[in-house]
Amino acid sequence: MSKRFQGQTDFKHGRQPVTGILLVNLGTPDDPSPAAVRRYLAEFLSDRRVVEIPKLLWKMILHGIVLRVRPKKSAAAYQRVWSEQGSPLMSGSAALTENIGKHLAGLFGERVRTLLAMRYGNPSIRQGLQQLQTDGAERIIVLPLYPQYSGATTGTVAEEVFRQLMGWRWVPELHVLGPYHDDPDYIRAIAASVEHSWQQNGRGDKLLISFHGMPKATLIDGDPYFCQSHKTARLIAEQLNLGEAEWELAFQSRFGAAEWLKPYAAERWGALPNEGVKHLTVVCPGFSIDCLETVDEIANEGREDFLAAGGESFDYVPCLNDSSAHVELLAKRLQKQLSVWMEPGSPDDTEMLRRQSEKTLELARAWGAEH
Repeated sequence: MSKRFQGQTDFKHGRQPVTGILLVNLGTPDDPSPAAVRRYLAEFLSDRRVVEIPKLLWKMILHGIVLRVRPKKSAAAYQRVWSEQGSPLMSGSAALTENIGKHLAGLFGERVRTLLAMRYGNPSIRQGLQQLQTDGAERIIVLPLYPQYSGATTGTVAEEVFRQLMGWRWVPELHVLGPYHDDPDYIRAIAASVEHSWQQNGRGDKLLISFHGMPKATLIDGDPYFCQSHKTARLIAEQLNLGEAEWELAFQSRFGAAEWLKPYAAERWGALPNEGVKHLTVVCPGFSIDCLETVDEIANEGREDFLAAGGESFDYVPCLNDSSAHVELLAKRLQKQLSVWMEPGSPDDTEMLRRQSEKTLELARAWGAEH
């Protein structure tokens, strides 16, 4: 047996094949302690797709400065948003995965397995793929939970999936779903969430559509994230019938001294009240699930900065999270690919596949006995 695949048990005769679905989000520390946050940040910030400066220089900065200072500060922020279910990103992603799994099970029965993985931290992509392998997945769909594409998000998810599959003897048929920044269902769902906020809190003077920031160099080097973010914002504004003065786009969460995509949300908080915007509504359609960057940085810190600058009312619109609209739009994207591979079936189909698998096992055993 090849040492490269030592211990691999990719194929078992008679096993009922299934199609695996792996939903992947960014990741989260195991707990809100500085030690756990340090482990998480060390993995996250060591990714060459996330930080694209010379490796040796960044290694000195990361271990000499960042991981000595930032974990304590980030841990304090995580402690503000942590619950019994863990971080908002973990609890929201788990609920979304469970509901999508139920939705697809109603269409395809036991022929589909739906799991959650995180690019950094736990449960890892490696763990998710290994579980799908154990479950008999001969086909796998990977759904990165990022509406807009970036090499630092969707790109690194795909790279890690490919890296893990290099160690499998039997590599499954694989489909990695791309961005859905202009999907009509996604745009309508975001617009509906904004309208719901207006109904509950009153319509703001302006809608600020905020996306997670990226270094400007990524745009120059060909990353489509900036352009896809602008298209998402424009389509949302059109869906809401907003005039040019009624909305704007910004980017949040800068890190380091390099120039990032502009305009900066942190600067707009302080400027908008002086421009006559006293009631601000903020939505973050670059995030599928609420997380530290939305729940704390936007809904807490952003609100404080806006009010301190003279604003009077600040409304944050939650992410789609595990809402029915989100479940349906993502399940629809998955079903499109699933339908290429299989037709929606009934419980009888599952029993038929089980009998076929048992027959295959009998034939394999008979062949083995003869040879």
